[in-house]
Amino acid sequence: MKYKVILQQSEEGFAVSVPGLPGCHSQGATEQEALENIGNAIAEYLEVVAELVRGKTAREVEVRVA
Repeated sequence: MKYKVILQQSEEGFAVSVPGLPGCHSQGATEQEALENIGNAIAEYLEVVAELVRGKTAREVEVRVA
């Protein structure tokens, strides 16, 4: 999966967030570390979402946006 991220330099290194996943943020000392960390944060975020929908009627569909 691909997610757009916002990567910003900060006093501690780099901060990164995922606008499409509210509350999904991370950071790292370097740009590469921040991107690796946000990859882990995205995986954990999606695990929580899967737990929340477990046992509920849910389906995935692809929606085109013009």
